Order: sequence, then C-alpha cells, then structure tokens
Amino acid sequence: MAGLSQSMLLAVPLAPLVGAVVAGLFGKAVGRRGAHSVTILGVLIAFVLSAITLKAVVLDGARFNATIYEWLVIGGLKMEVGFLVDGLTAMMMCVVTFVSLMVHIYTIGYMEEDPGYQRFFSYISLFTFSMLMLVMSNNMLQLFFGWEAVGLVSYLLIGFWYTKPTAIFANMKAFLVNRVGDFGFILGIGLLLAYGGTLNYGELFAQAPELAKQGFPGTDWMLITVACICLFIGAMGKSAQFPLHVWLPDSMEGPTPISALIHAATMVTAGIFMVARMSPLFELSDTALSFVMVIGAITALFMGFLGIIQNDIKRVVAYSTLSQLGYMTVALGASAYSIAVFHLMTHAFFKALLFLGAGSVIIGMHHDQDIRNMGGLRKYMPITWITSLLGSLALIGTPLFSGFYSKDSIIEAVHASHLWGSGFAYLAVVAGVFVTAFYSFRMYFLVFHGKERFRDKPFPGEHDHHDAHDDHGHAVHHDPHESPWVVTVPLVLLAIPSVLIGYLTIQPMLFGDFFKDSIFVNAAAHPALEELAEAFHGAAAMALHGLQTLPFWLALAGVVIAYVFYMLKPGIPAAIARTLSPIVRLLENKYYMDWINENLLAPAARGLGRGLWRGGDVAVIDGAINGSARLVGWIATLTKPFQSGYIYHYALVMIIGVFALMTWFVWLAK
Repeated sequence: MAGLSQSMLLAVPLAPLVGAVVAGLFGKAVGRRGAHSVTILGVLIAFVLSAITLKAVVLDGARFNATIYEWLVIGGLKMEVGFLVDGLTAMMMCVVTFVSLMVHIYTIGYMEEDPGYQRFFSYISLFTFSMLMLVMSNNMLQLFFGWEAVGLVSYLLIGFWYTKPTAIFANMKAFLVNRVGDFGFILGIGLLLAYGGTLNYGELFAQAPELAKQGFPGTDWMLITVACICLFIGAMGKSAQFPLHVWLPDSMEGPTPISALIHAATMVTAGIFMVARMSPLFELSDTALSFVMVIGAITALFMGFLGIIQNDIKRVVAYSTLSQLGYMTVALGASAYSIAVFHLMTHAFFKALLFLGAGSVIIGMHHDQDIRNMGGLRKYMPITWITSLLGSLALIGTPLFSGFYSKDSIIEAVHASHLWGSGFAYLAVVAGVFVTAFYSFRMYFLVFHGKERFRDKPFPGEHDHHDAHDDHGHAVHHDPHESPWVVTVPLVLLAIPSVLIGYLTIQPMLFGDFFKDSIFVNAAAHPALEELAEAFHGAAAMALHGLQTLPFWLALAGVVIAYVFYMLKPGIPAAIARTLSPIVRLLENKYYMDWINENLLAPAARGLGRGLWRGGDVAVIDGAINGSARLVGWIATLTKPFQSGYIYHYALVMIIGVFALMTWFVWLAK
C-alpha cells in the first residue's frame, strides 16, 4: 500500500461532499461567489489527489484495499465502508473529478442568471461525491450506496427547474425506470450474499469458482448466470440499455452542465464500471456475457437511428450517448472489459466536450435549442465551433483521435469473439459507425455551416426574453455571440484529451499491465483480447491501418452524405422522409417504447398492485385482523348479559358453578 495513505484517499470523496454541504446548507450566507468557490475548490482537491493516486498506481505499483469504517456486524457478515484502489479505480477517479471540475467551472457562465445557483453547485458537488464513493468501494454495500446516491442526485438535477412540468415528468421517469433496474441489481447482490456469505469483492471473487458449480434452486440454471444477469439488469437501468433506456433522452430537461456530467462521467458510466469490476463473476457465465452483448448491440444501433431525426441539439448528443454506451456494453459482453473501460474514458472527454459545446451554442442562441433555427455560427462562435468539430471527429472514430482507438478496438474485439450473438453484435457496431457519423455531422453542419437561419425568426428562448421585441412590438434579432471564458476554457481543456488521450494510453491500457489486477479475463475461454494484442503494432500504425478499414470508410460516407443532404441538396431528406413516412413515424415515436410503458406496462403494474391490495391487503391481512376483532366483539356480546353488576346475579352464577363442579367430581369418582 506504499504511496497511498488512507487519509489522502478519504479526502478525495469528502472534499466535494464538504463543498456540497457548504453550498447547500449555507448558500445564502456564502453567496454565489462563495458557493461556486467552495465547490470548485473541493472538486479541484479531489482531482489533484486523484492524479497523485493515479501516478502512484501507474509508476510505483501502489495498491490499496482496506476497510475504512466498520458500520455493522451481523453474525459473520460485516457491513463496511472500504476503499479498493487499483488501475481501474484510479483511472475512474481521475475521469470523474476532471470532467466534474470542467463542468463546475463551466456552470459559472451557464447558470449565471439562475436563481437556484447555489443549489445547483451543491447538487453537482454531491453528484461527484456519490460517484467517487461508488468507484472507490471495495464491497457491495458501498457500491450500492453510491449506486443509489447517484440515482437520487440525478433525480434532483433532472428536475432542477421544478416549475417546468416536463422537467418534473422527466425526473420521475428517470427515478422509476432506475427503480426497475435497481430491483434486479439488489436481487443479484442478495444472491451473491446468500451463497457467498460476504459483501467484500476480494472474498467474493475468491469464491467465484465454487459459486459457478451451484445451480439456481428449482431450476437447471447456473446460480452465477442468474446473479450476473440480475446485476446487469441494474446496469441496464443506470447505463440506459434497451429497454430501460427511455429515461436518458428525457434527462435533457435538466440544465446543460448536468447533462454533460450525467452522460460523461457519472451515472451512466456506473453500470459499465460495475460490470468491469465484476469481471471475475461474468467470466464464469457465457450465457450472461451473450445477454450483455446482444442488449448492447441493440442499443448501439437502434438508439443511433433515433439521433438522425432529432432537432433539439441536446437530444442529438443524448442519443449519441445511448449508442456509445451500447458500444461499451458490447465490449463487456465480448469479455473485452479493458476496451469497454477505455472507451468509457475516451468517451467521457469528447461527450462532455460535445454537451458543453451544445450548451455554449444554446447560450449564444439565447436559449434556442432547435438546430433548424441555427446555421453559420462558425464565424460568431469560433472557439465553440473548433472544439465541437474536434469532439465530433473524436466521436465518429477519426484515426488519431481518441474515439478511434477505443471504438475500433471494440469492433475488432467483437469480430474476434466466439460467443453466441457476436455475429449480430458485429453487424450492429459496424453499421453504427455510419449512423454515428451521419447524425453527428448532420448536427455539426446545420449548426455551424450554411445559411444563417436564425435571421428568419426571433429567438424563442427557454424563457421569455424582454429584448425579443422593440418598443413598438416588432421582432428584433440578436447576432449569436461567443460564450464567456468560464465556458470556453473548459471546452479547450476537454478538447485536448478528446484528441490525444487515446493515442497516449491505448498501449498500457489495452495491451500493457494497467488493468492486470483490476480486470479478470479467462483467455482460454474468451481469447478476443489476445488476438487483438497479436495484431497491435503501436498507436501510429493502428491509425495508419485504420485508414484502410471498413469503419473508416463508413464514417467518411456518413460525413459526406450528411454534407450532401444538409448543405448541398437540403430537399433530399424531406423527400426521403415522405417516402419512408412509416419508418420516420416509428423513429419519431421512439419505437413506441414510451407508449408501451405508459399504456401497457404501467397499467399492468397498477392492476397488479390493485389486485395485491384488494386480494392480499384488504381481503387477507385486513380480513384476518378485522375478523379477529369481530370475533372478540361477538364473544363479548354473548358474555355481556352475565356482567350485569347485580350481586345476586353473580352469587347465582357462583352457586351454579359450584354445583357443576360437584357434579363433575361425582362423575369422575364413578
């Protein structure tokens, strides 16, 4: 444990927590400047300590796995707060704190006029604390605490503008959908606890081979398969995998900074991280891995299709997140856990960049989010333009950019996998490359190039802007403007890793020792990573080779077609939409998943609840309790006449009783 002290590691999650408490409880006292200063300082301390931790882990081989606080002991079961720090944890700590720091700084500019300024800073700092507790945990109890905490804070943040009905609907939707996933998650934890007898990762993983020999009671299923699928259902909720993805696009109702934080570093990455951390368990069940891979493939492709028809700038990026999470999930299913986590890291930077870039555009457009009302913003917002372009190039997997290394590695890993479902998954992730490039550059071209369509109408705005009309009631137009430095500096700082981080880290992360004691892969059963390692000859060679591969040409085709459709021949998309109107209607209704949930599943759940209430609660439980009360009342009614209060009545009863006893004794004597 050399180089990693307990007090230093404790300071990482506690510094943002202190900032959250100060800004939340004493917001009026410290004011706006005090609220953002204390929370940014807390996250900055966490980031610096996380960077020191990463350096100690990578350069000095430092590790930490110990209990910090023993909360409860029940028999042989210990419920503890403890930290496990290895390559996976250290990398996640740095990603979470760095992206959170950028979002905190950006928020100063974005939320400048919002009355809930201090409350917002308190929430995002609390979000950072929750995610750090999740990724640093060494046991299932603390993992579950962090898991539920990020869910709670995301509920508060999505519904931050609590006077907007759509925001309240969205945060309730996120909360309920995540309850479905969390039900599966806690069932998985319960199964592992029941059969493993411990919540500690290390002790549980040591028992994994024994658990793999056990069957699930009453079935011919493997216990480990059921447990892993239950755990993954939790990940499907948090990481928004089909069909539990429906909450994530609606989370756009929250302010843009929180969209960036949820989609890049917290919340949605929790599920991917959890499955990677549980790799010793998932490796023992090919059925569970196939399930993971197929769900990820469906999400990667079909959520990407939805991005094509979105006109809200934030929702395009949101569906992009769904699709990219599908890619990570596919990699998990192919046993390429290190590649999944590598893509999680690269994606965190360029997705945070794209969201914050979208937010900068929204500021410049006076809170108009419809990309059909934009165009030609490149000359008005040069920093936002260039950083958004770099983020888009990283997202579509352009060679040498960070997204290329992680996304192409996922495609190769799935191609090398021999698990059931890998053929479908390969088709999905390859087709997804074209879809991603098309909707990303559709948005890019409509926002930054072409005709300045905002001149055709006044900015409608999220809020009513007093300057939308002149004194005579005529509409007036305001040219878009570049955002303040607190917005553009985070964009630049996120653009740098979006370009470089993949090139610099692919070798140690995928083919080196970075994750050697964090992630377990049974190479004999799942050789995909080994096959990739044999073909890898350096980051530069991989980029050069990437220029000749199918994904590169598909991405290029997506960009070119987007340019033709939206810059050169803007009539084509409308003509295609008319021709394929049933498909467009299907996409506009998001595969009718919301309709199914609201009109089939929700009524069925309510009907089940009503049946259990009437049949179980009212008929059985209340019936037993009320029935026993009625029985006592009936007996009391029968005995009531004998309790008259007259002495001669009681004397008569006593004489009758004595006579009855004498008669009984005489009968016994015979």
